[in-house]
Amino acid sequence: MDGRMNLLQTTIVGNEISRWLFALSIVTLCFVGSLLMRKMFSHRLEKHAASTITTLDDLVVTLIRRTHAFFFLVVSFAVGSYFLSLPDATTGVIRNMLFLAFLAQVVVWGNVILKYFIDHTLERYRQENAAETTTVVAFGFIGKMVFYSIMLLIALDNFGVNINTLIAGLGIGGIAIALAVQRILGDLLASLSIVLDKPYVLGDFIVVGEYLGTVEHIGLKTTRIRSLSGEQIIFSNNDLLQSRVRNFKRMYERRVVFTFSVVYETPVEKLQKISSIVRAIIESKSKTRFDRVHFHKYGESGLAYEAVYYVLDPDYNIYMDIHEAINLDLFRRFSEDGIVFSYPTRTVVLKNMDSGVKNELRKAVSAS
Repeated sequence: MDGRMNLLQTTIVGNEISRWLFALSIVTLCFVGSLLMRKMFSHRLEKHAASTITTLDDLVVTLIRRTHAFFFLVVSFAVGSYFLSLPDATTGVIRNMLFLAFLAQVVVWGNVILKYFIDHTLERYRQENAAETTTVVAFGFIGKMVFYSIMLLIALDNFGVNINTLIAGLGIGGIAIALAVQRILGDLLASLSIVLDKPYVLGDFIVVGEYLGTVEHIGLKTTRIRSLSGEQIIFSNNDLLQSRVRNFKRMYERRVVFTFSVVYETPVEKLQKISSIVRAIIESKSKTRFDRVHFHKYGESGLAYEAVYYVLDPDYNIYMDIHEAINLDLFRRFSEDGIVFSYPTRTVVLKNMDSGVKNELRKAVSAS
């Protein structure tokens, strides 16, 4: 018995073995108790969250589950160390480990919270305003970068690094890096401009030069559109903003100009009726607004007319259906009224030519 007492009173690193055993039991108790409490609270809150509509309780459950066992272990060791007499250097190491473990856990929690709010906001905007989804994604990325940067600076400051000097050095180095990667930075700034100014958003049908398609993805460096023929076309954001972009999704109505011509032999009274016929046909169609129709010019093969109207719907298929119906009605009315559409013809007038030569020419033309 005395031997056991003497063993427990043996000093190791300034502390008796009995105190080391007591501290170890505190560490074990704290660690196991923390894990059990995490499991108990997450299980109960999960049952409660399943019966509610709000998603905030789901966030709390996720935060509890994402609290790592390593963090509990470090905290438990820190608690146990208070029952020991340790050198200042050892105490400093334990304190730094506790700070780093806490900072790492804060990063995990912060990432969960940021992801929750970004996903929640995206879901809401997809239902209410799809144009804002790109803005949410961009600002979510910026928010994460700012959060991680702040955590890194706090960690460096805790280890005695002069962050003011570091920030100044990063500023000078940043200028050099910016000069080296100015094209990439140009694309990044262009993406920010797209997010804020919104010349186009996901789902818009745009035309850039000879390329056209639906916007499928707006990234930090590139914008991708899906062409009508099926392939994906990738544009640099900076180059895209320097181009002339035609956004057909923003079109609220479509202006249509079309021409036709009738033969020169058409009587004047029928020429005067053509404008009223075209106007009546256009006005009889739904989703149209008549603008004008005029005898436009004397063409090579006939008398040319020009008509203008508006389709009050930007959908291309609707426009084509309406225009097809107008063309059919116009053909039908002209047939009923004896008005003949012109087609490319040429009349050759032969004068002061021998009759035999004329006959030969006529035969050659007829044979061809």
